[in-house]
Amino acid sequence: MTEILSAEAVAFVEDLNRRFRPRRDELLAVRAERRAAIAAGAQLDFLPETAEIRAGDWTVPAAPPALTDRRVEITGPTERKMTVNALNSGAKVWLADLEDANTPHWANVVDGQQNLYDAIRRTVTLETDKKTYELGDGPYPTIVMRPRGWHLDERHLTVDGAPAVGALVDFGLYFFHNAAELVERGAGPYFYLPKMESHREAALWNDVFTHAQEALGIPVGTIRATVLIETIPAAFEMDEILHALRPHISGLNAGRWDYLFSIIKYFRDNPSMVLPDRASVTMTAPFMRAYTELLVSTCHKRGAFAMGGMAAFIPSRRDPAVNEVALGKVREDKEREAGDGFDGSWVAHPDLVPLCAEIFDSVLGDRPNQVERRRDDVSVTAAQLLDVAATPGSVTEDGLRNNVSVGLQYLESWLRGNGAVAINNLMEDAATAEISRSQIWQWIHNAVTLPDGTPITAELVQRIEDEELAKIAPGPGNRFDDARKLFERVALADDFADFLTTAAYDSID
Repeated sequence: MTEILSAEAVAFVEDLNRRFRPRRDELLAVRAERRAAIAAGAQLDFLPETAEIRAGDWTVPAAPPALTDRRVEITGPTERKMTVNALNSGAKVWLADLEDANTPHWANVVDGQQNLYDAIRRTVTLETDKKTYELGDGPYPTIVMRPRGWHLDERHLTVDGAPAVGALVDFGLYFFHNAAELVERGAGPYFYLPKMESHREAALWNDVFTHAQEALGIPVGTIRATVLIETIPAAFEMDEILHALRPHISGLNAGRWDYLFSIIKYFRDNPSMVLPDRASVTMTAPFMRAYTELLVSTCHKRGAFAMGGMAAFIPSRRDPAVNEVALGKVREDKEREAGDGFDGSWVAHPDLVPLCAEIFDSVLGDRPNQVERRRDDVSVTAAQLLDVAATPGSVTEDGLRNNVSVGLQYLESWLRGNGAVAINNLMEDAATAEISRSQIWQWIHNAVTLPDGTPITAELVQRIEDEELAKIAPGPGNRFDDARKLFERVALADDFADFLTTAAYDSID
C-alpha cells in the first residue's frame, strides 16, 4: 500500500484535484440544470452552437500499434484473480474496471492499483488454498483502465479538507506509477472514460491528460482514451466529444446498459418514455438501433474506433440447454455488431472470447479493424434517438420480480465489496442494477399496471421483496437487511437518487 500511496503519488493526485476539481463541480451543476430543463419540457437535440464541428472535415489521430486491433475486449474488476484470468484470456484488450464492476471500498481502490502495477510488469500471481493463478506465455491483452465517473468522490483521500474526485484518484495513481513503464514496454496509458454527458466534460478530461503528461515528461498524445457513450445527452454530442479530446481520442463505445439507465433517469417523469421489461429492450429496438448506427457512422467518419456493447452471459458448467440458448443470442448480437461496422466488442467471461473472435475474424479477415468502412448511408434524427415508444414488449410481473431480485442480490454483494456479480448466468454490475431499480421507480411514478390490471406500487414491490428474499439462503455475514433498506431508498423513495453508488457509498468502508 505504501508503494501505491507514496508521498509523490499522492502529491500528484492532490495537484490534479486543485487544478481540475472546481471545473468538475461546475460541470456537475450544469448536468443538474440540463436535466431540470428537460423535466420542465425542453427537448434534447443536436447542439446548434456546435454545428460547424459536426459539418467539419477533420479526423482523430491514428491509433498506436497496441490499440489497432480491438476485436475482442474482456471486461472485469481489478481484483487479483480477475487480473490474471483477463491477461490469460486471449482477448485483444482488457478493460480493467475501477468503475461499475468495482465497489469503491478503499481497499479495493488501492489493491486494484497494485494489481494493475503488477500486471503491467508481468509479476502478478495469486496463491489460494485450491489453485495457483499465474500468467501464461501470452500474448497478453492491451490494458485499458476505466476510472470512476466525474460524479463520484473519494472520501478516503481529501484535498484541502474536501473529498478528492474519484476519477482523478483512479487516473492519477495509475498514470503516475505506470505511464513511463507502459511506454517503455511499447504501449501507453490508455483509458475508458465513463458516464460523461457533454463535450465540455470531455474537454475537461483532455486538459487533465495534457497537464498530467507535461507534469511527468510524457509526450502529449501518448494517452489514448475511448469514451463510453452511455448517457442520452452524450448521444447528441458524439462528434463534439471526439473533437474535444483530440489529440487523445481513440474511439467511442456503445455502453448499452448505462445508456438504458440514462434514458429512464432523464425521462423518468414522462409517461410516453416508459420502457417495458429490461429483457424486452434488445439492441434491435428502434431507438437502440439509431444509437448504435449513429455511433459507428460518426466514429468511422472521423477515423475513430467504434466498439460494441457487453455480452454479459456467464456460461453454465451444469446446464448445456441454458448455454445453447444464451450462446445463440450472443452470436446473433455479435454478428449484428460486426455486420454494422463495429471494430470489436465486449465480453464478460473468458469462455466467450473465442466466440466473439470467430465472428469478428469472419468479417475482418486479415484487417485489424474496419475503420475504413464509412457508413455514409446512415442518417439519424433526434426523433429516432428518442423513439422509446416504438419499443416492443410490456411490463410484466416476471420483469418486476426480476428487477427486485437482481437489485437486492447485487446490492448485497456490492456492500460486501463485490462489484461484478453473476446472477442467473448474467454478469450484473452497477449499470444493470441501476436499470433494475430505476425501472421500478419509473413504473410506480407513472402509474404503470401489470397485464392483469394490478398497479405497480411500493406495497407490491415490498411484498415481492419478501418473496424473493425467502428464496435466498443467505450465508454468514450477509448484508441483505442493509441491501433492502438501500434498495428501497433508490427504488421506492419519492425523490430519485441520481446514482445508487453515491447513495450506497456511505454504507461501505
